Amino acid sequence: MIIKASASLRNDYTTISNMAKETQEPIYITKNGEGDLVLMSIDAFEKREQMLKLRAKVLQAEQERLDGTETISISEARKRLKERADGI
Repeated sequence: MIIKASASLRNDYTTISNMAKETQEPIYITKNGEGDLVLMSIDAFEKREQMLKLRAKVLQAEQERLDGTETISISEARKRLKERADGI
């Protein structure tokens, strides 16, 4: 975990920006010794958003399965995908 004071962000933006890009980790910014912001590179943010969207879809599919929604086997899914691919 990387923690930096808000003064570091103000006084040395380029170093903090490079650190965020290189580590692909969030940087926690403090103000008066208390947590204030989390800074991350755009790439890291977009990857995180994609992961969260995928997780939400998986959770929704699992909930639908638990609620009794009809499912198909893996072999049936492969068959349907192959049929779609052959039709292209």
